[in-house]
Amino acid sequence: MASSVPSSQESPYADRRLYPRVPVALPAFLQVDGERLSAQLLDLSSGGAKVSCPEGVPVGTKLILDCGTLGRSAVVRWQDGSMLGLSFDSELDERDVSGLFERSKALAARMKTRE
Repeated sequence: MASSVPSSQESPYADRRLYPRVPVALPAFLQVDGERLSAQLLDLSSGGAKVSCPEGVPVGTKLILDCGTLGRSAVVRWQDGSMLGLSFDSELDERDVSGLFERSKALAARMKTRE
């Protein structure tokens, strides 16, 4: 398990995530206080995700990330412009992460053949 305390030689900006992230590009929705906001899922891990959402969603907001086969409750941990970092209330199974990664690759391939 990764230590949450940086060593004296480690940069304070080093990536200290507990779970490896995989890049994805999938349309999604954020369900926030009864509203359904359009979003784009950008990366994913067992513990969280990065999404782009044009609506302002403050840090600490509880929501549900809905991405087709995935519906997971989460909390906004950070926000930078339209980018949001989400932490899931319960971990995703590696099969769920892998399935969404494969779905993203298939969608990218389909879009490429349309060009």
